[in-house]
Amino acid sequence: REQFARQLRRPVPTAPSVHARRGTAFHAWVEQWYGRAALVDLDALPGADDDSSPLDPVLADLRRTFLESEWAGRTPLAIEVDVETPVGGLVVRSRIDAVFPEPDGGVVVVDWKTGRPPTDPAALRTRELQLALYRLAWARWRGLPLEQVRAAFYYVGSGETLRPAALPDVDELEEVIRGGTWTP
Repeated sequence: REQFARQLRRPVPTAPSVHARRGTAFHAWVEQWYGRAALVDLDALPGADDDSSPLDPVLADLRRTFLESEWAGRTPLAIEVDVETPVGGLVVRSRIDAVFPEPDGGVVVVDWKTGRPPTDPAALRTRELQLALYRLAWARWRGLPLEQVRAAFYYVGSGETLRPAALPDVDELEEVIRGGTWTP
């Protein structure tokens, strides 16, 4: 909880890793899948044309898994959209991976995760806080009631979509940012 609030207040970049590079490559590929230009052209990065860089076989598996998912056949309203919203006296900046229309007129905000769902309940709650912030930011930005904005994680590493049964509302998010807790 403290680390989440601290990261919101003062984001600090983390060291690059294989997992981070894979996640960036996957997100760029999904953007291209949906027909939009990627924000980062991975082929233009230093070392991208270096023959000594090994190919990532896991990325190929992630692409195949995505193409077999419910999400590959849907048409998004938005992909990789930057949104800001005030929460608890802070302006929270978010990059929402995807937003899809729902048959009832609502939407679902989807966060792609290239790994598998966490088995630790505390880690899952932390991720759910992130998803709740995305949901709130989208609702405010588009002028929608929060109840019309649902949210889901798509864990590409396991091919699972998780839709949290409950996400914190505005008051609960503000309490977490002030140092409180949220229990679903």
